[in-house]
Amino acid sequence: MKTLIISFVSIASLFFCSCYKTQANNRNLPNIIFILSDDLNWGDTGAYGQQKIKTPNIDRIANEGIKFTNAYAGSSVCAPSRSSLMEGKHQGHARVRGNMYKGYRESLQNEDFTVAMLLQQAGYKTGLFGKWGLALHNQPGIPNNMGFDEFFGYLNQRQAHTYYPEFLYHNRERVYYPENNFHYKKENYSRASLYDENGKCLPNGIVNNPYKVTNSFDEYCKRSLDFVRENHETPFFLYLAYTIPHGPLIVPYLGEYKDKDWPIQHKEWAAMITRMDKEVGKLFKLLEELELDDNTIIFFASDNGNTYGQEKRYLDENESPTRKDLFNLDAPTRGEKGGTYDGSFRIPAMVRWPGNIKPGRVSDHIWAFWDFMPTVAEITGVKLPVYTDGISILPTLKGEGEQVKHDYLYWEYNQNQAVRKSKWYAHKKNGKKVELYDLIADPQQMNDLSNSFPCIVKEMKGVMKKSHKPSDVWPSPGETEAEFTKRLQERNIRKRPENVALF
Repeated sequence: MKTLIISFVSIASLFFCSCYKTQANNRNLPNIIFILSDDLNWGDTGAYGQQKIKTPNIDRIANEGIKFTNAYAGSSVCAPSRSSLMEGKHQGHARVRGNMYKGYRESLQNEDFTVAMLLQQAGYKTGLFGKWGLALHNQPGIPNNMGFDEFFGYLNQRQAHTYYPEFLYHNRERVYYPENNFHYKKENYSRASLYDENGKCLPNGIVNNPYKVTNSFDEYCKRSLDFVRENHETPFFLYLAYTIPHGPLIVPYLGEYKDKDWPIQHKEWAAMITRMDKEVGKLFKLLEELELDDNTIIFFASDNGNTYGQEKRYLDENESPTRKDLFNLDAPTRGEKGGTYDGSFRIPAMVRWPGNIKPGRVSDHIWAFWDFMPTVAEITGVKLPVYTDGISILPTLKGEGEQVKHDYLYWEYNQNQAVRKSKWYAHKKNGKKVELYDLIADPQQMNDLSNSFPCIVKEMKGVMKKSHKPSDVWPSPGETEAEFTKRLQERNIRKRPENVALF
C-alpha cells in the first residue's frame, strides 16, 4: 500500500508540473537570471563610477535597465546573505544567519522553501552555477533538494577559497581535477602566486604544467552556458553565484592590467572583475544568438557591502596606494563586510529587461534580497505558498503601478541588530544601547542622535524585538553563551558537530 501511495503522489506531481509547464509556455514567461558577485565593492564597476577597471558588459545591465542606489543584501557575509535571497526572509527569520557558529555550518532544511522551488512549480528549468554555501554534501539543503534541476560548483564556501580546486560538484557527484595537484591545500592557495612575464599565473602547489590547470570560474561559467543552450525552449531560472572577486586574489591572466604601475594585488583585483565582466558578455551573446534576449530579465548584485577594508589580508599594510584609494571605491555610507552599519549591507544592484524596463533609469527605491522571491512570483503569476518578508519591486522595475514600500528593513548578524526606516538607521550592538543615525544628513553614521529622538529609538527597539525569531543554531541578540546553551538543553537539541571544513 505504501508503494502505491508513493506512486500515486509521484504521478500527481508529474501531472501538476506538466500542467504548470504548459501554462508557463503559453504565457511566454520571461527567463530569469540572477547574477550574484561575491564581495564586489560599490565602486568596482563603471555603472557606479569606476574608471580604471573595465566592466562594459555589467555596465550594459544598468545602461539598458535600472540602477539602484538603495539596494541591500541579505546580510554582510556570504551564507546568510544567500539564505535571505533564496528564502525571501530577512535575517530575523531566515534559516542560515551566519557562515558558522563555533565550527558548525547550518544547512537549509527539508521544510524550507526557496525561490527555485517556486519557479519549478511555475514550469521553469532551474540551474545554479558557482557557490551555494547553504549545505554540505551530507546535509539536507543541497541545491538539488532545494529546487535546482542542475547544480555545478561549490557546496562549502570555504572550499570556494581556491580557484583551482581538487574537485567541484555536479549535482550530487564530485568532478575531480587532478591537473590542479595540491593548490587546494590552504598553505598553497592562501599564499600569493607568481605570474610569468606574459602575465599568466603560476599557481602554488602545481607540480606538473602550471598552464594546464582548470580554473573553477571558467569551468562553471562554461557549464552555465550549456544549461542555457539545453533549456532555451522552456522558461529557465539561472542563478549565477559567481565567486569573483572574493579572495584569495588570483587570476589566470592579468590581461590589460599586466603592465600597470600598481601593486600586484590591485592588478589581480581588476583582472578578476574584468574576467567576470567578459563572462557576462558571453552570456549576452548567447542570449542574442538564441533570440532570448528580449524575453530575459537579468538581475545583478553583490552579496554584501564594502570589502576594501579587508585588503590587509592580501596587501602589505605599508603598500601604497590602497585599493580604495587607487580605484576610488567610495561607497555612500559607512560599513563593511562582516559589520552591521549601513554600508555593510548597501550594495550595487541593477536589473535589465528589454521592453519592460526603460533604459538608463536610476532608482532610490529601498529594497533588499528578500524582495526577490515575491518579485519573481508576481512576474510569473504564481501565488506565494509560504510567508516571506519581501515585497515585489515589479512596479518599480516596470515604472508603472503603485509600489508598496517597506515600513522598515531589518538585519541581524553576530548578535548585532540593525534597522533602516526611511532616513533613519538604528544600530544595536549585542545587548547594548540603540544608536540612531540620520543617513541623509550623516551617511558615515558618526553622530548618534539617540538622545535627541527617544520616541524613534523606542520605535526601533520595538521593530528589533518583533523582527527576531530565536534560532537553535545562533544565540539571540543580548543572549549570553550560557543562556543559549541552557535554551538548547531545554529543547533537547544536541551539540552541533564540527563540520566547518567538511567539503
